[in-house]
Amino acid sequence: MFRSLRRALCVTVAAFLLPLAGVQPAGAAEPGDGTARAAAGTATTRAATAGEGYWHTSGRRILDASGQPVRIAGINWFGFETDVRVAHGLWARDYKGMLDQIKSLGYNTVRVPYSDDILKPGALPGSINHDGINTDLRGLTSLQVLDRIVAHAGRAGLKVVLDRHRPDAAAQSALWYTDAVPESTWITNLKALATRYRGDSTVIGIDLHNEPRDPACWGCGDTARDWRLAAERAGNAVLSVNPELLVFVEGVQSHNGVNGWWGGNLMGVAEHPVRLDVPGRLVYSAHDYATSVAQQPWFNDPSFPANMPGIWDKYWGHVFKQNIAPVWLGEFGTTLQSGVDQRWLSALVSYLRSTSQHGADSFHWTFWSWNPNSGDTGGILKDDWTTVDTVKDGYLADIKAPGFAAGDPGDPGDPGDPGDPGDTAECAAAYTVSSDWGGGFNADVKVTNTGTVPLTSWKVTWTWSGTQRVTSMWNASYTQSGATVTAVNAGHNGALAAGASTSLGFGGAPGGGSVPQVSCTAT
Repeated sequence: MFRSLRRALCVTVAAFLLPLAGVQPAGAAEPGDGTARAAAGTATTRAATAGEGYWHTSGRRILDASGQPVRIAGINWFGFETDVRVAHGLWARDYKGMLDQIKSLGYNTVRVPYSDDILKPGALPGSINHDGINTDLRGLTSLQVLDRIVAHAGRAGLKVVLDRHRPDAAAQSALWYTDAVPESTWITNLKALATRYRGDSTVIGIDLHNEPRDPACWGCGDTARDWRLAAERAGNAVLSVNPELLVFVEGVQSHNGVNGWWGGNLMGVAEHPVRLDVPGRLVYSAHDYATSVAQQPWFNDPSFPANMPGIWDKYWGHVFKQNIAPVWLGEFGTTLQSGVDQRWLSALVSYLRSTSQHGADSFHWTFWSWNPNSGDTGGILKDDWTTVDTVKDGYLADIKAPGFAAGDPGDPGDPGDPGDPGDTAECAAAYTVSSDWGGGFNADVKVTNTGTVPLTSWKVTWTWSGTQRVTSMWNASYTQSGATVTAVNAGHNGALAAGASTSLGFGGAPGGGSVPQVSCTAT
């Protein structure tokens, strides 16, 4: 993100630091290393399903191993880049439940930021609660925890993009190297990760460096500052050990005197494209934010937000529209507190092209962030690390995309594997009024899989005691007969792993009604 303190973290995290033992060097074979990779080789033996195998590019599209177009529609889950060296929120929840919830909400990809610190010998994670949750992570190194997250993501049908977010946990860097972490270390570590997940197509690619900014340049020829040349060196190094990966290359801040978001300026691509040794592996990436992150002159334009498509075309959209390469909006987000930010997000979602109209011939994206503890954007999750901000999530509904084939569902580490004796499909629902102004109201219904097997779909029903009617609904479709409402899951949130939850939201009128009882049926 844009500001120096934009990864504002909960200061209470430090209190959860747990000393662990049993360390091996990051590059050594470790117990559990094979977990993330073992099932990958079976993908080619199954009938081809959208998203399977490694991916490649063709013009502005990304295609899977069988040539089917796919769309990255995902979320950022940060933490491995911070001083706890692991994804945040594991002090509150089990990592499997987190990933299952991400999938249940209709996201199909997770961007995982990391720093080079996690590749240091003996790097251990902190802030993991092992009391009845995350029990299989006890004693693991940060890299081994990443293995487990990748493995479960694959079983859930999620893809993973690794993001070299910082050279160390202290801060982001303008250039891809620092005095403490030289370019040689950056490239060595990129190659180590590419090798680590070779053969596991859950990890589809690596974002080489997060948000290059001034004095980084694009195409200036100065090898100490030219990000385009550095991306070629690093990208080709990655492909030399794992030629199947996608290489994600972000923009810079300024080009030919035109300044923008950190990592968000791809204006130099047409004249100075990134050249990789393996064709069909390059994806360009940009970041874009709203006023809760920083002010930009275009927010004050009298024509805002009608001016925004032209802004996006100039900075990064032209790469897609000219069929040069796929474009992935790797970060975008907002607290949604201001009307400007609400209009910005609505306009941006429209610009990214709805899946219903354009399918995978669209911009790719990962929203910032899943975490609630991003200080200037907040997250899809609220502060309890469980409840979904259904309004924010609802803005993204039109650009969510189909999920991908899940890996082996029979992993013994996953409770509720199908086929176990006594498996049952059950769900429960909770109705909450989020606001009521007399003439109308907004409410959320949280649906939880309370059974022991995954759900493929669900419906909830309630009956009001008054004259209330639904005026709009998101993340579900509905019918209303008299005072009785029946809501059925949307296409992206019907699948729920055991213990996972999702939410629907709606507006209704008039306000002032009592909270009804809600029944849930697993279908």
